[in-house]
Amino acid sequence: MGKQDGSSRLVTVGDADDSATPFLHLDMDAFFASVEELDDPSLVGQPVIVGGTAGRGVVSAANYVARSYGVNSAMPMSLALRRCPNAIVRRPRFDRYSEISQHVFAILHDVTPRVQPLSIDEAFLDVSGARALWGRPLDIAKGIRERVRNDVGLAASIGVASSMFVAKVAGARAKPDGLLVVPATDTVAFLAPLPVTALWGVGVVTAKRLSNFGLNSIADIQRSEMDSLVSILGERLARHVLNLAMGIDERTIEDRSSERSIGRSNTFGTDLVDVVEMHREVLRMATDVSARARTRNFLAHTVTVTVRLDDWSTVTRSHTFTDPTHATKIVSAEAVRLFDRVERHGHPVRLIGVRLENLVGEGDIGLLWEDDDGHDIDDIVDAVAVRFGFGTVQPASLVRKNRKPKPD
Repeated sequence: MGKQDGSSRLVTVGDADDSATPFLHLDMDAFFASVEELDDPSLVGQPVIVGGTAGRGVVSAANYVARSYGVNSAMPMSLALRRCPNAIVRRPRFDRYSEISQHVFAILHDVTPRVQPLSIDEAFLDVSGARALWGRPLDIAKGIRERVRNDVGLAASIGVASSMFVAKVAGARAKPDGLLVVPATDTVAFLAPLPVTALWGVGVVTAKRLSNFGLNSIADIQRSEMDSLVSILGERLARHVLNLAMGIDERTIEDRSSERSIGRSNTFGTDLVDVVEMHREVLRMATDVSARARTRNFLAHTVTVTVRLDDWSTVTRSHTFTDPTHATKIVSAEAVRLFDRVERHGHPVRLIGVRLENLVGEGDIGLLWEDDDGHDIDDIVDAVAVRFGFGTVQPASLVRKNRKPKPD
């Protein structure tokens, strides 16, 4: 995959064989930071970081100047500022980013109705039916990039390939501000030198397991026998990994569900003043919405926490995941982190809400999970819920002890 600083950038120059490459993957370059530069041109050419600075603040986005110092998204802000002490830090303005995102997606939907958003600044397109109107996939990609630059004022990178997976890898290699076409006949050779972590479903745990058997690159996977991979990964993951290594990805862009979000909120009879109790309520709601998402076979790109204080002021905090999820462990941890970002200034809390947004059908993404994400536990909890009811098994922190008075 492309490095976040763009040092491994690879782009198509001139013509390319796009005859069997109907899938496009678009990703806006350093989106949040680029919007800040768009609104304040004095930032151009300077290291810009978007994120929170209080407490355990993290980097939401960094422009490519900041990335040259080793600053990456999801990095603790304290570490980012040690690496790049002269960086200009801006707090996220999600309403503004959403406004720009709507302009970008309007351009995409003008080209084809077959658009699958992955996040606020990233999407897949299937341009199979758009060729008669807009031309070849390469020309369509060029046209989209030109319109985004002229109409919105930002740069977008696009990968063009024979499958959704390869298009996403190509899009990452093209960043920043690039276009890469991977001809169908070149797919295996294009993937071969990449690390195994470029394969969806292969994270740190699985990569270490493969490395123990000398499998470090996609080429190593391509040369492996299926039986060998099954002995290492199990049949389901082995087949998934080998297919992707060969560029085989059967997924298509489907019509999205009309359901936009899954949420839960609670207005308390007595305002909460104890932070421990507040965290318990956030965890309770995060557990609930995660379970409901799994029941409906949805993954969420975004988790949003809403807090209303006793003076009726309402604050909302959101985070968009790199990969969509419905894992209780991931959702609850992020929900608590978002809650802690709300500046309450000692005010009691009247209402708390947790919502999963930007939903996508689980089959549309086709991800396999890392061992440490808690999905095995979720499967067990869900199975118990089917038989005995939701809440039968829950996190220990949600179980209150019945305190009986001690006998004299």
